[in-house]
Amino acid sequence: MAKQICAFFFCFWWFLFCLGHIANADDPVTIFIFGDSTADVGTNNLLQSSFSTRADFAPNGIDFPYSVPTGRFSNGLNTADQIARLFGYQRSPPPFLYILNRTSTFKRDILQGVNFASGGSGILKETGKSNSTEVVPLGDQIQQFATVRGNFTELIGPNATDKFLAKSLFIISVGSNDLFDHVELPSNSSTSVDPEDEFFYMANLQFTYRKHLEGLYKLGARKFGIISVAPIGCCPHARVSNTSGVCREELNKLAQSFFISLKDLLGKMSSKLKGMKYSLGNAYEMTMSIIEDPLAFGFKDVQSACCGNGPLNGVIPCMHFLNPNLCANRREYLFWDLFHPTEYASQLAALTLYGAGTRFVTPMNFSQLAANPV
Repeated sequence: MAKQICAFFFCFWWFLFCLGHIANADDPVTIFIFGDSTADVGTNNLLQSSFSTRADFAPNGIDFPYSVPTGRFSNGLNTADQIARLFGYQRSPPPFLYILNRTSTFKRDILQGVNFASGGSGILKETGKSNSTEVVPLGDQIQQFATVRGNFTELIGPNATDKFLAKSLFIISVGSNDLFDHVELPSNSSTSVDPEDEFFYMANLQFTYRKHLEGLYKLGARKFGIISVAPIGCCPHARVSNTSGVCREELNKLAQSFFISLKDLLGKMSSKLKGMKYSLGNAYEMTMSIIEDPLAFGFKDVQSACCGNGPLNGVIPCMHFLNPNLCANRREYLFWDLFHPTEYASQLAALTLYGAGTRFVTPMNFSQLAANPV
């Protein structure tokens, strides 16, 4: 009998704790993060067959506390971390798979938000899965979130869960791998994209993305912070596939097309789905403004990777056992490795998403989205 009484009071205390946490207006907004390697903070470390899409080895993380390679494709913090910091956190919430393994604290941990992002993944289920590489596609990430929602419902009931999630921020950074998979990057060549093929591929991307966003909406998401695709044709690996070393225009055009279709999609969805709010970050415009005037932002090199090997350090990945070159001043570089930005570049991106005007973030920025009443 005594054990039953203790168990009752523990459950009652836990319920009040959770309710108090959710009701506290002084707490930072809860953040749920989805996407690819631009937001992955260690998900792929926990997958069995993900070696080519992992970053838990040096020199990655060289500027992270104690120079720990955590699985972030960065010399330090990535964009997900930088956004979370602006909302009052030390860094991004931990990966879902990491929290899931901590069964004793799982329900407490999810109250602080969760990161589901997986390096190499995309909107389409098949993206990033060549050569038996294991990633967590966006659709599967949303299924993982369904597990989180289920636990919220058990803790505080469906009505309180709906209110809690409606105030939370859902950040999604995905799409670049879908475009890379559509356009191969053979050495020293330029690939022309068939217009008809491109039309159907982009239409399929938009249709699939819509289904994913609708899935999140049905699970309780109302505030969507969406980051579009950067000019991926200008990353070091894409540049070195061009004889002249200039940006790959066919990739950049796909990135621009992706933004236009995504902007149209979000506008239509928000007009039909009650309570849906969104902020769309134009990563293409943000990055091109730096590439076109690097000194204004404190960069000296916007073409080469800080870490890598080969021309522009853009051929051989940033892996310690491959003996990569490593730049001395990471702050002067836009790119950390073959594809990803440096910590400083990620910080600039987060600041822009958080507080910039409609040139870069539309129809409102991330801070306005978070403050927008439900």
